[in-house]
Amino acid sequence: MMFRKKKSPEIDLTNLPKHVAFIMDGNGRWAKRRGLPRLVGHNAGTETLKKIVMESKKIGLENISFYAFSTENWKRPEEEVNGLMEILVKFMKSEIDEIHENHIKINILGDIDALPDYAKKVVEEALEITKDNREMNFNIALNYGGRDELVRAAREIAKACSAGDVTLDEIDDKLISNHLYTKGMPDPDLLIRTSGEQRLSNFMLWQVAYSEFVFDKGYWPDFNEEKLRNALYQYQNRNRRYGAV
Repeated sequence: MMFRKKKSPEIDLTNLPKHVAFIMDGNGRWAKRRGLPRLVGHNAGTETLKKIVMESKKIGLENISFYAFSTENWKRPEEEVNGLMEILVKFMKSEIDEIHENHIKINILGDIDALPDYAKKVVEEALEITKDNREMNFNIALNYGGRDELVRAAREIAKACSAGDVTLDEIDDKLISNHLYTKGMPDPDLLIRTSGEQRLSNFMLWQVAYSEFVFDKGYWPDFNEEKLRNALYQYQNRNRRYGAV
C-alpha cells in the first residue's frame, strides 16, 4: 500500500501576520541526542535559519525576528560562546550577498557593543550593506534581553523628561514603543518557539502582549518550511480579540 505525503495546508497570502518572531530553541539538545557537540547543533540551527528567512521572503512576510543570543547566554561555557560568535560571523559573511540580492534589510535588536570586535565589525558591515533594502526586515536579537530593553527605554524617557522634552502626560504606549529596538515596526502577530518549551525566556516582553503563540515540539534544527506554513495556518484560523469579548 502506498501512502501519499500529507500536503501542507494552504495559507491565505492576503491574511499574513505583519511580524513573526521566532525563539530558536533546542540546538544543543538536538546535538546531544545524536551524541554530537553542542556547536554542531548550533551550526545545524543556522542552516535552518537560512531556510526560514528565504521561505519567509517567498511567502511575503514583511518582518521576521529571531532570538539568536540573549544577555543570559554569556553565562554559557567560554568555548560555546566563542563558537557562537564564530558561527555568527560565518553566517554574515556567507549569506550577506543573497540577503542583499533579495532586498532584505538586516536589523539588530540588542546591544552589539558587548560583542567581540571581530564579530561586531562583521555585523556592522551587514547593517551598512542592507540598510536601504525595503522588502523585508530580518531582525536578529543579539545580546538581547527583554527586561534590559525596557530598562533602556525607561532611562531614555527619563532623560527626555529631565531635559523638558517630554512631559509625564505624554508617556504612553506609543512613546515607550518608540524607544524599543523595534521602533517603527508592528508588534509580532505570531511568536513561534521550538523544542516544546512554553515560555518567553525574556524575549520581546513588551511587544508580544497580544501575539498568538505556536509551540513546536521539535528542536530548531528540525524546523522547516512546512512547519512554518503550518504555524501560519494556525495563526490564520484563530480569533484574535485583543481583550474584547
